[in-house]
Amino acid sequence: MSRQTPQPATNKRTGPQAGLLTSLGQNHARAFFFSAGKLTRHPLSSLLTALVIGITLALPAALHLLVQNMDALSFSWERTVQASVFLSDDLSEEQGRQMATRIAEHPEVEETEYISREKALAEFRELSGFGAALDLLEENPLPAVIAVQPVATASALQIEDLLKELSLTKGVDSARIDQSWLERLNGILIIVQHIVQALALLLALAVIVTVGNTIRLDIQNRKAEIEVMKLLGATNAFVRRPFLYTGVWYGLCGGIVAWLLLQIVLGVLSGPVRHLAGLYQSDFSLSGLNFEATVLLFLAGIALGWTGSWWTVTRHLQAIEPK
Repeated sequence: MSRQTPQPATNKRTGPQAGLLTSLGQNHARAFFFSAGKLTRHPLSSLLTALVIGITLALPAALHLLVQNMDALSFSWERTVQASVFLSDDLSEEQGRQMATRIAEHPEVEETEYISREKALAEFRELSGFGAALDLLEENPLPAVIAVQPVATASALQIEDLLKELSLTKGVDSARIDQSWLERLNGILIIVQHIVQALALLLALAVIVTVGNTIRLDIQNRKAEIEVMKLLGATNAFVRRPFLYTGVWYGLCGGIVAWLLLQIVLGVLSGPVRHLAGLYQSDFSLSGLNFEATVLLFLAGIALGWTGSWWTVTRHLQAIEPK
Protein backbone atom coordinates (compact mmCIF):
# COMPACT_ATOMS: atom_id res chain seq x y z
CA MET A 1 0.00 0.00 0.00
CA SER A 2 1.47 3.30 -1.04
CA ARG A 3 2.05 5.87 1.62
CA GLN A 4 0.62 9.33 1.01
CA THR A 5 2.89 12.29 1.68
CA PRO A 6 1.20 14.64 4.18
CA GLN A 7 0.35 18.04 2.76
CA PRO A 8 1.17 21.18 4.78
CA ALA A 9 -1.80 22.73 6.55
CA THR A 10 -3.20 25.86 4.97
CA ASN A 11 -5.31 28.62 6.41
CA LYS A 12 -8.45 28.67 4.34
CA ARG A 13 -9.22 32.22 5.41
CA THR A 14 -5.89 33.60 4.20
CA GLY A 15 -6.95 33.76 0.56
CA PRO A 16 -10.39 35.33 1.09
CA GLN A 17 -9.04 37.79 3.65
CA ALA A 18 -6.23 38.86 1.35
CA GLY A 19 -8.69 39.25 -1.51
CA LEU A 20 -11.06 41.27 0.66
CA LEU A 21 -8.27 43.63 1.75
CA THR A 22 -7.07 43.99 -1.84
CA SER A 23 -10.59 44.74 -3.05
CA LEU A 24 -11.15 47.24 -0.24
CA GLY A 25 -7.86 48.97 -0.99
CA GLN A 26 -8.71 49.16 -4.68
CA ASN A 27 -12.12 50.62 -3.91
CA HIS A 28 -10.60 53.32 -1.69
CA ALA A 29 -7.90 54.10 -4.24
CA ARG A 30 -10.50 54.32 -7.00
CA ALA A 31 -12.66 56.67 -4.93
CA PHE A 32 -9.61 58.71 -3.93
CA PHE A 33 -8.47 59.39 -7.50
CA PHE A 34 -12.03 59.68 -8.82
CA SER A 35 -12.76 62.49 -6.35
CA ALA A 36 -9.50 64.23 -7.27
CA GLY A 37 -10.33 64.03 -10.96
CA LYS A 38 -13.82 65.35 -10.26
CA LEU A 39 -12.34 68.49 -8.69
CA THR A 40 -10.11 69.09 -11.72
CA ARG A 41 -13.16 68.96 -14.01
CA HIS A 42 -14.52 72.03 -12.23
CA PRO A 43 -11.31 73.98 -11.46
CA LEU A 44 -12.87 77.39 -10.86
CA SER A 45 -15.50 76.29 -8.34
CA SER A 46 -12.97 73.96 -6.65
CA LEU A 47 -10.45 76.80 -6.41
CA LEU A 48 -13.02 79.17 -4.92
CA THR A 49 -14.04 76.60 -2.31
CA ALA A 50 -10.39 75.90 -1.42
CA LEU A 51 -9.74 79.64 -1.21
CA VAL A 52 -12.65 80.17 1.21
CA ILE A 53 -11.45 77.27 3.36
CA GLY A 54 -7.85 78.52 3.18
CA ILE A 55 -8.75 82.02 4.33
CA THR A 56 -10.82 80.55 7.16
CA LEU A 57 -7.91 78.36 8.28
CA ALA A 58 -5.36 81.15 7.82
CA LEU A 59 -7.06 83.52 10.28
CA PRO A 60 -6.51 81.46 13.48
CA ALA A 61 -3.11 80.32 12.19
CA ALA A 62 -2.07 83.96 11.69
CA LEU A 63 -3.22 84.87 15.21
CA HIS A 64 -1.30 81.87 16.54
CA LEU A 65 1.83 83.15 14.80
CA LEU A 66 1.21 86.62 16.24
CA VAL A 67 1.05 85.21 19.79
CA GLN A 68 4.08 83.02 19.12
CA ASN A 69 6.20 85.93 17.87
CA MET A 70 5.04 88.26 20.66
CA ASP A 71 5.90 85.59 23.21
CA ALA A 72 9.38 85.20 21.69
CA LEU A 73 9.79 88.99 21.69
CA SER A 74 8.75 89.30 25.33
CA PHE A 75 11.17 86.50 26.24
CA SER A 76 14.03 88.34 24.54
CA TRP A 77 13.03 91.51 26.39
CA GLU A 78 13.01 89.65 29.68
CA ARG A 79 16.60 88.63 29.06
CA THR A 80 17.63 92.27 28.54
CA VAL A 81 15.84 93.70 31.60
CA GLN A 82 18.29 95.14 34.10
CA ALA A 83 18.01 95.77 37.79
CA SER A 84 19.07 99.18 39.08
CA VAL A 85 20.84 99.38 42.45
CA PHE A 86 20.84 102.96 43.77
CA LEU A 87 23.76 103.71 46.10
CA SER A 88 23.90 106.05 49.07
CA ASP A 89 25.42 109.48 48.52
CA ASP A 90 28.02 108.94 51.25
CA LEU A 91 29.49 105.99 49.36
CA SER A 92 32.67 106.90 47.47
CA GLU A 93 33.21 106.00 43.82
CA GLU A 94 35.88 103.48 44.76
CA GLN A 95 33.53 101.78 47.21
CA GLY A 96 30.80 101.77 44.58
CA ARG A 97 33.07 100.04 42.05
CA GLN A 98 34.09 97.46 44.65
CA MET A 99 30.44 96.76 45.42
CA ALA A 100 29.74 96.31 41.69
CA THR A 101 32.57 93.77 41.55
CA ARG A 102 31.15 91.84 44.54
CA ILE A 103 27.64 91.83 43.08
CA ALA A 104 29.00 90.48 39.78
CA GLU A 105 30.26 87.41 41.66
CA HIS A 106 26.70 86.50 42.70
CA PRO A 107 25.53 83.24 41.02
CA GLU A 108 22.32 84.91 39.78
CA VAL A 109 24.17 87.84 38.18
CA GLU A 110 25.70 87.77 34.72
CA GLU A 111 27.41 91.17 34.75
CA THR A 112 27.32 94.59 36.41
CA GLU A 113 28.16 98.13 35.40
CA TYR A 114 28.96 100.95 37.79
CA ILE A 115 27.50 104.31 36.74
CA SER A 116 28.91 107.25 38.69
CA ARG A 117 26.84 110.27 39.65
CA GLU A 118 28.61 112.38 37.03
CA LYS A 119 27.97 109.82 34.27
CA ALA A 120 24.33 109.45 35.34
CA LEU A 121 23.88 113.22 35.19
CA ALA A 122 25.53 113.40 31.76
CA GLU A 123 23.28 110.63 30.39
CA PHE A 124 20.18 112.23 31.89
CA ARG A 125 21.16 115.61 30.43
CA GLU A 126 21.61 114.06 26.97
CA LEU A 127 18.44 111.98 26.96
CA SER A 128 16.03 114.29 28.77
CA GLY A 129 16.75 117.58 27.05
CA PHE A 130 16.61 119.46 30.38
CA GLY A 131 20.22 120.62 30.24
CA ALA A 132 19.38 124.28 30.91
CA ALA A 133 17.27 123.39 33.94
CA LEU A 134 19.97 121.13 35.35
CA ASP A 135 22.50 123.98 35.13
CA LEU A 136 20.41 125.89 37.67
CA LEU A 137 20.96 123.20 40.32
CA GLU A 138 23.78 123.75 42.77
CA GLU A 139 24.63 120.06 43.11
CA ASN A 140 24.06 116.80 41.29
CA PRO A 141 20.73 115.30 42.50
CA LEU A 142 21.29 111.89 40.91
CA PRO A 143 22.80 108.98 42.88
CA ALA A 144 25.38 106.52 41.66
CA VAL A 145 23.84 103.38 40.19
CA ILE A 146 24.95 99.80 39.62
CA ALA A 147 23.23 98.26 36.59
CA VAL A 148 22.80 94.54 37.29
CA GLN A 149 22.13 92.07 34.49
CA PRO A 150 20.62 88.82 35.86
CA VAL A 151 21.56 85.53 34.23
CA ALA A 152 19.29 84.44 31.39
CA THR A 153 18.15 81.33 33.27
CA ALA A 154 17.05 83.23 36.36
CA SER A 155 13.35 82.91 37.12
CA ALA A 156 11.14 85.78 38.27
CA LEU A 157 11.24 84.46 41.85
CA GLN A 158 15.04 84.28 41.81
CA ILE A 159 15.28 87.83 40.52
CA GLU A 160 12.89 89.00 43.22
CA ASP A 161 15.03 87.32 45.91
CA LEU A 162 18.13 88.91 44.39
CA LEU A 163 16.55 92.37 44.61
CA LYS A 164 15.63 91.82 48.26
CA GLU A 165 19.18 90.72 49.03
CA LEU A 166 20.68 93.74 47.26
CA SER A 167 18.28 96.13 49.02
CA LEU A 168 19.57 94.94 52.40
CA THR A 169 23.21 95.50 51.43
CA LYS A 170 24.98 98.24 53.34
CA GLY A 171 25.44 101.34 51.20
CA VAL A 172 22.39 100.59 49.02
CA ASP A 173 19.38 102.90 49.18
CA SER A 174 17.11 100.76 47.02
CA ALA A 175 17.10 98.16 44.26
CA ARG A 176 14.35 97.85 41.71
CA ILE A 177 13.53 96.31 38.36
CA ASP A 178 10.66 97.42 36.14
CA GLN A 179 8.99 94.24 34.91
CA SER A 180 5.41 95.34 35.42
CA TRP A 181 5.01 96.16 31.73
CA LEU A 182 6.26 92.68 30.81
CA GLU A 183 3.79 91.13 33.22
CA ARG A 184 1.01 93.18 31.64
CA LEU A 185 2.16 92.07 28.18
CA ASN A 186 2.18 88.41 29.25
CA GLY A 187 -1.32 88.85 30.68
CA ILE A 188 -2.52 90.28 27.38
CA LEU A 189 -0.91 87.37 25.51
CA ILE A 190 -2.78 84.87 27.70
CA ILE A 191 -6.07 86.60 26.88
CA VAL A 192 -5.21 86.62 23.16
CA GLN A 193 -4.41 82.89 23.33
CA HIS A 194 -7.89 82.19 24.69
CA ILE A 195 -9.40 84.39 21.99
CA VAL A 196 -7.45 82.46 19.33
CA GLN A 197 -8.74 79.16 20.71
CA ALA A 198 -12.34 80.35 20.70
CA LEU A 199 -11.96 81.84 17.22
CA ALA A 200 -10.38 78.61 15.97
CA LEU A 201 -13.43 76.65 17.13
CA LEU A 202 -15.82 79.05 15.42
CA LEU A 203 -13.83 79.03 12.19
CA ALA A 204 -13.57 75.23 12.33
CA LEU A 205 -17.37 75.16 12.31
CA ALA A 206 -17.30 77.56 9.37
CA VAL A 207 -15.03 75.17 7.43
CA ILE A 208 -17.33 72.24 8.22
CA VAL A 209 -20.37 74.21 7.03
CA THR A 210 -18.55 75.36 3.86
CA VAL A 211 -17.49 71.85 2.90
CA GLY A 212 -20.88 70.46 3.87
CA ASN A 213 -22.73 72.95 1.70
CA THR A 214 -20.47 72.19 -1.28
CA ILE A 215 -20.97 68.44 -0.85
CA ARG A 216 -24.74 68.94 -0.47
CA LEU A 217 -24.90 70.66 -3.86
CA ASP A 218 -22.84 67.84 -5.35
CA ILE A 219 -25.23 65.24 -3.90
CA GLN A 220 -28.23 67.05 -5.36
CA ASN A 221 -26.59 67.19 -8.79
CA ARG A 222 -25.88 63.45 -8.66
CA LYS A 223 -29.18 62.38 -7.12
CA ALA A 224 -30.27 60.38 -10.18
CA GLU A 225 -26.88 58.69 -10.37
CA ILE A 226 -27.05 57.74 -6.69
CA GLU A 227 -30.53 56.26 -7.16
CA VAL A 228 -29.26 54.10 -10.02
CA MET A 229 -26.26 52.95 -7.95
CA LYS A 230 -28.52 51.95 -5.07
CA LEU A 231 -30.87 50.19 -7.50
CA LEU A 232 -27.90 48.10 -8.64
CA GLY A 233 -27.14 47.12 -5.04
CA ALA A 234 -24.58 49.74 -3.96
CA THR A 235 -24.44 50.25 -0.20
CA ASN A 236 -24.49 53.62 1.54
CA ALA A 237 -20.83 53.15 2.45
CA PHE A 238 -19.90 52.61 -1.20
CA VAL A 239 -21.88 55.67 -2.32
CA ARG A 240 -20.56 57.78 0.55
CA ARG A 241 -16.87 57.05 -0.08
CA PRO A 242 -16.20 59.41 -3.05
CA PHE A 243 -17.91 62.28 -1.26
CA LEU A 244 -15.76 61.74 1.84
CA TYR A 245 -12.60 61.84 -0.24
CA THR A 246 -13.88 64.98 -1.96
CA GLY A 247 -14.11 66.60 1.49
CA VAL A 248 -10.58 65.41 2.25
CA TRP A 249 -9.30 67.00 -0.96
CA TYR A 250 -11.09 70.26 -0.19
CA GLY A 251 -9.58 70.33 3.30
CA LEU A 252 -6.08 69.56 2.07
CA CYS A 253 -6.24 72.19 -0.67
CA GLY A 254 -7.60 74.67 1.88
CA GLY A 255 -4.67 73.91 4.19
CA ILE A 256 -2.22 74.50 1.34
CA VAL A 257 -3.91 77.80 0.47
CA ALA A 258 -3.76 78.85 4.15
CA TRP A 259 -0.03 78.04 4.28
CA LEU A 260 0.62 80.04 1.11
CA LEU A 261 -1.33 83.02 2.46
CA LEU A 262 0.69 82.94 5.68
CA GLN A 263 3.95 82.83 3.72
CA ILE A 264 2.86 85.87 1.69
CA VAL A 265 1.94 87.82 4.85
CA LEU A 266 5.23 86.90 6.53
CA GLY A 267 7.16 87.90 3.42
CA VAL A 268 5.45 91.30 3.33
CA LEU A 269 5.96 92.01 7.05
CA SER A 270 9.42 90.52 7.63
CA GLY A 271 11.30 93.45 6.10
CA PRO A 272 9.55 96.24 8.06
CA VAL A 273 9.76 94.21 11.28
CA ARG A 274 13.51 93.69 10.86
CA HIS A 275 13.94 97.41 10.17
CA LEU A 276 11.96 98.33 13.28
CA ALA A 277 13.90 95.83 15.40
CA GLY A 278 17.16 97.27 14.07
CA LEU A 279 16.17 100.72 15.33
CA TYR A 280 16.11 99.21 18.84
CA GLN A 281 19.40 97.35 18.33
CA SER A 282 17.60 94.00 18.22
CA ASP A 283 18.05 91.06 15.85
CA PHE A 284 14.42 89.96 16.24
CA SER A 285 12.73 88.61 13.13
CA LEU A 286 9.35 87.05 12.45
CA SER A 287 9.17 83.28 12.63
CA GLY A 288 6.73 81.26 10.56
CA LEU A 289 5.16 77.85 11.00
CA ASN A 290 7.64 75.09 11.73
CA PHE A 291 7.36 71.62 10.18
CA GLU A 292 5.14 70.23 12.97
CA ALA A 293 2.78 73.23 12.84
CA THR A 294 2.59 73.01 9.04
CA VAL A 295 1.68 69.32 9.18
CA LEU A 296 -0.88 70.10 11.89
CA LEU A 297 -2.42 72.79 9.66
CA PHE A 298 -2.78 70.33 6.78
CA LEU A 299 -4.18 67.61 9.05
CA ALA A 300 -6.66 70.08 10.54
CA GLY A 301 -7.87 70.99 7.05
CA ILE A 302 -8.22 67.31 6.11
CA ALA A 303 -10.06 66.46 9.33
CA LEU A 304 -12.46 69.38 8.99
CA GLY A 305 -13.09 68.61 5.33
CA TRP A 306 -13.81 64.96 6.11
CA THR A 307 -16.08 65.93 9.02
CA GLY A 308 -18.09 68.37 6.94
CA SER A 309 -18.45 65.84 4.15
CA TRP A 310 -19.41 62.97 6.45
CA TRP A 311 -21.97 65.10 8.28
CA THR A 312 -23.67 66.19 5.06
CA VAL A 313 -23.56 62.86 3.25
CA THR A 314 -24.94 60.98 6.25
CA ARG A 315 -27.88 63.39 6.50
CA HIS A 316 -28.82 63.46 2.81
CA LEU A 317 -27.88 59.99 1.58
CA GLN A 318 -30.53 58.25 3.67
CA ALA A 319 -33.23 60.35 2.03
CA ILE A 320 -32.25 59.22 -1.48
CA GLU A 321 -33.79 55.86 -2.32
CA PRO A 322 -34.60 54.34 -5.73
CA LYS A 323 -38.28 54.56 -6.69
